[in-house]
Amino acid sequence: MAKMRLVGLTLGAVLLLFQGLALAGGVDAAFYEGTGVAVGLFGNSAGTAVTGMQIEFDKSVTIVNKIEFGGFLPAVTELTGTSFVFAGGSLVDGGMVELDWQPADAKPTFIIWLSGGSPVGAPFFTTIDKLGYLLGQGIVALREANPAALQAAMEQLFADNEEFFAGLEATLGMSLADSLMPIILTAPAEGIENFFNTLVGMLGVTDLGSLMQSDVDLSALLGLLGL
Repeated sequence: MAKMRLVGLTLGAVLLLFQGLALAGGVDAAFYEGTGVAVGLFGNSAGTAVTGMQIEFDKSVTIVNKIEFGGFLPAVTELTGTSFVFAGGSLVDGGMVELDWQPADAKPTFIIWLSGGSPVGAPFFTTIDKLGYLLGQGIVALREANPAALQAAMEQLFADNEEFFAGLEATLGMSLADSLMPIILTAPAEGIENFFNTLVGMLGVTDLGSLMQSDVDLSALLGLLGL
């Protein structure tokens, strides 16, 4: 796709915008509205150069403009859909990609940098479903690479949520540790994801912000998985 000028911002203004963002060690994201389009600015704070970017939306969009600062990541998927991959080039650490899309009310739900097709750095995500997916994939990878670290993280998770889990166990009439640990230690990623979604459903929350502000402290597990 031919490059177009940055909609409504100079490069200097873009860099100033990113000064106010906390570095996530992965994807730094900022959004604003252009004329009839939504504009996303995605900074690479993964600590290394990357060779690709994957982004997903909550509805079908058309990418109408793409600009890179610090490299070039060509599109390898169609430019209309819900999921896109830009890869085959490179983007320096600290580089940035601007994407403009229509309709303007569509929102990204997941963004990750890639290197040789593998994820790099912490992802950007906005939905409970995507968190469940990431937890399932991350736990399976971690138990294969470092099962002792996973066991320690789960023990800390139960310690951090002792009071809440006790109340949940009373409601369920069963030991949460006895039911959860076999799933964590043996189930495929999809099984872990489904169990997580079941627990979230018991909390009665429907969005990621409410989950993060709920009575459940997921920091031990999220930190271990780089989330």
